[in-house]
Amino acid sequence: MALTESKMMRLGTVAPNFSLEDTVTGETVQLGDVESPHGTVIFFLCNHCPYVIHVNPELVRLANAYKKKGIGFAAISSNDAVQYPQDGPEAMKQTAAKVGYPFPYLYDKTQEVAKAYDAACTPDIFVFDGRGRLYYRGRLDGSRPNNDMPLTGEDLRAALDHLLAGDPPPEQQYPSAGCNIKWKN
Repeated sequence: MALTESKMMRLGTVAPNFSLEDTVTGETVQLGDVESPHGTVIFFLCNHCPYVIHVNPELVRLANAYKKKGIGFAAISSNDAVQYPQDGPEAMKQTAAKVGYPFPYLYDKTQEVAKAYDAACTPDIFVFDGRGRLYYRGRLDGSRPNNDMPLTGEDLRAALDHLLAGDPPPEQQYPSAGCNIKWKN
């Protein structure tokens, strides 16, 4: 699994709409169902990536904390489930329950949503403001598996705090890094 960095979509880009199955509830979820007038976070995740497994505890803590402040959340897996069955919908449902995701965990079977967001890796993180415009894209924090840096979520937390305070986007934004999205052949 080669380390891949996010592509850093241009700030101000309007959030691409989606309509995907929530693997936990079986319901169809659209962007508007998770959007908040205070801001919205879209995570691209998967079940087997060691980078995602490493950050999962902080994703849960962060989402629980910021949902109380009015931020909307959703996670999307776009990996090819034929080549990587551990990333398929049933396994996603099990992972969401095991980890305790407090947000919908959506399956992007066609991979069109990942392409629309220009997502490249897992985790790949996008924060949109209350008008649906990209405010932050990048890493959770500097922690990676085996680098001995504490898992704090400091970069994403700072971006969300600035967003909630009405501040402009942070000038310094570092790309996220993890496993590449497993594209269909």
